[in-house]
Amino acid sequence: MYAPPRPRSRAPSPLPPFAPSLPPQTPSDNGLHYRRPTSSNEFRVEKVGRSPSAMGHRSGSTLPSEPSYNDEAAYRQRVAALNAARDRQFATTGHIVVDSTQLVLFFRSKSGISQALDFPIDVDYNSPPALDVLVTACRPHQTSDYNGYMDRESLFYPPTLPLTTSLELANFPILDAVRSSLFPNLPPGSYLTAMKDKLELLLDGGRLERQPAHLRNDGRAATVIITLPVHFQGGALIVREPSGAQERFITKSRGEGDLEWVAFLANCDYETEVVDKGYRVMISYGVYVRSFSPEGAIKFECLSVPTDAFFDALAPIMNLSRGRTVGFYLGNDYLGVNPSLVTADKLVPQLKAGDYLLYHAFKMYKLKVDLHWTAGEYFWPTDRLVELDGEDIAATASSHASPRMPTGYPGSINTPANRPVPIPAFGGGYPPVGIYPIPPGSAAQPIEQDPLRLKVEESGGKLLSEANLTVLTDWNHTANAGAVERVPFISHGELKKFVVNVLLVVFIP
Repeated sequence: MYAPPRPRSRAPSPLPPFAPSLPPQTPSDNGLHYRRPTSSNEFRVEKVGRSPSAMGHRSGSTLPSEPSYNDEAAYRQRVAALNAARDRQFATTGHIVVDSTQLVLFFRSKSGISQALDFPIDVDYNSPPALDVLVTACRPHQTSDYNGYMDRESLFYPPTLPLTTSLELANFPILDAVRSSLFPNLPPGSYLTAMKDKLELLLDGGRLERQPAHLRNDGRAATVIITLPVHFQGGALIVREPSGAQERFITKSRGEGDLEWVAFLANCDYETEVVDKGYRVMISYGVYVRSFSPEGAIKFECLSVPTDAFFDALAPIMNLSRGRTVGFYLGNDYLGVNPSLVTADKLVPQLKAGDYLLYHAFKMYKLKVDLHWTAGEYFWPTDRLVELDGEDIAATASSHASPRMPTGYPGSINTPANRPVPIPAFGGGYPPVGIYPIPPGSAAQPIEQDPLRLKVEESGGKLLSEANLTVLTDWNHTANAGAVERVPFISHGELKKFVVNVLLVVFIP
């Protein structure tokens, strides 16, 4: 007899035995699997999660095919023009949200009477008397073409008369936008300031002639022009670069609750087209680049100085640490810093919050303060980088432990169990050797990290104990130090990241 045929199943077919299986995903930050060290004196290493392509997972989606163009040369020319426009930013624009009814312009007339001009204004419906007084107080622009445009002259408010506005530029992120657009490579420690330049007014049928860059030769880096809320049509602003490129900004007000601003570099010329209707009132600001010196605490040129209460907390530490070299972990993170490319002292202009106060507090005592890369119980000299080459450290390291395996002895900040001993807030000294017993299995625990220890020593890492360097930490606070940076390396064929901190070191005589 024959067996009856089996019915066809509608269930999905089982996966073949060789099908790749995806590992379970664990919640982590940025795809990093973080393993907390058992002791803060050990190296911190983070594992990097593998991408789906590395695990054999393939997506069914395909990239779109390239479009075909009849004229490939024209297409390449357009691409080159787009890249040039992206890489050569000389002007930018934006809007700020402002309640126009709260905006007031204060000025003084020729007769010495103070005036206040309220906004918004539409001269076709209601022209306030203060606007007529402002027009009377203005002078014809020095660049007006009297022969060709007698009825289209531009006006400006005399710089000898006081002028102010309730619009505070510091209350809006205009300078941040200018920095990110026009000064993306501004060095750390530099900042932008703005100073009111002048008020320009274009009447109906008027235009502003070309304003050369040499007329603003006062050391500025850029110019910001804000259009006040007075209704007008036409009068587009044109900005030209010395190479001949130009940008045309047509006022696109999105309502009475916002103001449009335009910023351009100091070497640019600008002008406006004819105002077809209404008045265009513009107020300009000069933007200047300022910087504070890393040594500014001695010259009193830093942005802020520590308070008296901060010095009261620091004075006992300095009295009890005489003759010692002490260190403090930085408490803030600083992005965009690679310890394998730059030294730690490059962070000085970027110091912030408590790190900034502590650094400049020591500087005001005229002490030499250095920043060092540090990891575990090692630190790097100021002129050394944390260099871990691209080779597998496990394949190149020897099988025996490092000959410089630290052992506890008086004067060291490390106990026999490789555990850091925080120094009390005021005095206290070092605990005696052997106060912390060696836990079972601790002798075999660092064997896995011996290749990394050897690589650290090859890159110039020094033991904190050999340098008689005392790290001052909070006795009751065991959290990890801030200023965390990461250096990638390969171990056993797996990509990992070596966690590095920053140590502020100062010798107190």
